[in-house]
Amino acid sequence: MNARTRRLTTAQALVRFLSAQYTERDGVRRRLIAGTWGIFGHGNVAGVGQALVEAGEDVMPFHQGRNEQSMVHAAVGYARQLNRLSAQAVTTSIGPGATNLVTGAALATINRLPVLLLPGDYFASHAPDPLLQQLEHPVEADVSVNDTLRPVSRYFDRITRPEALIPSALQAMRVLADPAETGAVTLALPQDVQAEAYDWPEEFFTERVWYVRRPAPDPVELAAAVEAIRSAGRPLIVAGGGVHHSEAEEALKALVEATGIPVASTQAGKGSLRHDHPADLGGIGHTGTAVSDDLARTADLVIGVGTRYTDFTTASGTLFQNPEVRFLNLNITGFDAHKLAARTLVCDAKSGLEKLLEALSGHRVGQEYEAEYRSGKDRWDEVVDAAYRADDENAVPTQTQVLGTLDAAVGDDDVVINAAGSLPGDLHKLWRSRSPRQYHLEYGYSCMGYEIPAGIGVQQAAPGTPVWALVGDGTYLMMPTEIVTAVQEGLPVNIVLIQNHGYASIGGLSQETGGERFGTAYRFRAADGTFSGAPLPVDLAANAASLGMDVRRAKTVRELREALAAARASDRPTCVYVETDPAPTAPPAEAWWDVPVAETASRAAAVEARERYDRHVAGRRRHL
Repeated sequence: MNARTRRLTTAQALVRFLSAQYTERDGVRRRLIAGTWGIFGHGNVAGVGQALVEAGEDVMPFHQGRNEQSMVHAAVGYARQLNRLSAQAVTTSIGPGATNLVTGAALATINRLPVLLLPGDYFASHAPDPLLQQLEHPVEADVSVNDTLRPVSRYFDRITRPEALIPSALQAMRVLADPAETGAVTLALPQDVQAEAYDWPEEFFTERVWYVRRPAPDPVELAAAVEAIRSAGRPLIVAGGGVHHSEAEEALKALVEATGIPVASTQAGKGSLRHDHPADLGGIGHTGTAVSDDLARTADLVIGVGTRYTDFTTASGTLFQNPEVRFLNLNITGFDAHKLAARTLVCDAKSGLEKLLEALSGHRVGQEYEAEYRSGKDRWDEVVDAAYRADDENAVPTQTQVLGTLDAAVGDDDVVINAAGSLPGDLHKLWRSRSPRQYHLEYGYSCMGYEIPAGIGVQQAAPGTPVWALVGDGTYLMMPTEIVTAVQEGLPVNIVLIQNHGYASIGGLSQETGGERFGTAYRFRAADGTFSGAPLPVDLAANAASLGMDVRRAKTVRELREALAAARASDRPTCVYVETDPAPTAPPAEAWWDVPVAETASRAAAVEARERYDRHVAGRRRHL
């Protein structure tokens, strides 16, 4: 072997390369690719699989998964917990193993979270053609099922020759480490190329550090932003996930305490301030608090920090109703900063907030405005207290009482994970976040099945941190398989499994939009053919136990409190199973959400729903 080269297979070279990649921000260095998840088949077992064995655990830790989609969810949970400074890779076979990645890839890219995907692919040589699980396209022979990953990846390449890995791997690392570009990155690996040897330059395997930039705001943009804030009488900050990714919580707190500007949070941004900070108003938008949404309707300047402004945040364009309202967006991506025809500060959240604080020296909102929002915050705290309160500890708990009981059980640094169903709305309105990482809601894609594998990723990123995955029965049935992984690895993830016999969130939405809860209940068919019979005799607690979890059943508020305390004290994966009282106890929505309703219908429910819809949609604005 030449002293300046090393002869390895493509897969062996990729693993060695990944093991030498690091990120660095603010002087803190981390492995960029800290481990690899995998399920092996004929598309990767002899390539990447053999390379992982060859390298050993010290070079590249390996995590055994049970479902390809959930492996991506675990990697995303890991990356989010570590503020996008460290990620994991996921390797799969060709065919269904590869296409199972698509949902997870979409979730990662939509949420701007890094994950490296390494699906197997057809033979680059086309020597055996077609092969098992290969998609044959009649006019595009270079297409494979992996092309489904192109639109949900921030970078995609198919490595058809060994030497093509070098520039592609470098580009992949650049995208993963770049806070303005990050998301899912896919390197599709033909299985013959994985096993092919090549003389690799030694420089390819040297340690490489990817510095995560904190770009400062442009002086002209900063001056315009300061002028806009100083001239505003009712400014409101909307904190998004970028506050957390940039570790800008203290900078936000300093700005708020100096200026008195209140803060409302998106699902991703909740926890940017502690819930008991006088300027923290809680969630905003369709699932927001009354005080946040009331201020949003009258705000004359909305300052978005690290937010994408989804329809839940803007109440489908109906929330910001002040005729004079203008927007100022601080975001590391120009794409998001320019939304809503805003003035822009294209920069890192932490550096941008620090520069604003310096330039706004001596400025503060009016005392009447501060008194107004503090009074509204106090009124909303009473709403939360009422929703959490359980006067009868021997009664079956409602869903909001489950949250109140959990709130009393967790510590400040516990992590609470959720993604879909009726829980995100209740949590956004009610949860009292005590630390930046406590509230972990995946609501960019709101993917059922995210919670349990993400809990595993968070546990890997923060060993010793109590983690709670909150799931309803519908979500649990989507993807419980990684329970086996938690048991295998000895990761004490706690699952709070809430049984309400169906899709509670979509059932409510169906009723509101004229769908009459059609197809949303988990029940036997009745004589009329509808799913309105008795609840199904499905024992999800027994299922969790069969997968290796310790299970604690709670029938009352008192039993729930005891079960949560025991789960938190345990060093084993534990499931707390509770069947809830279906009576609605969450406060109603304080803002609208646009789900189009049938324009013509014969059934009364749909006709009435359309009348409501037309009234709401008339309030939509385009901010130009």
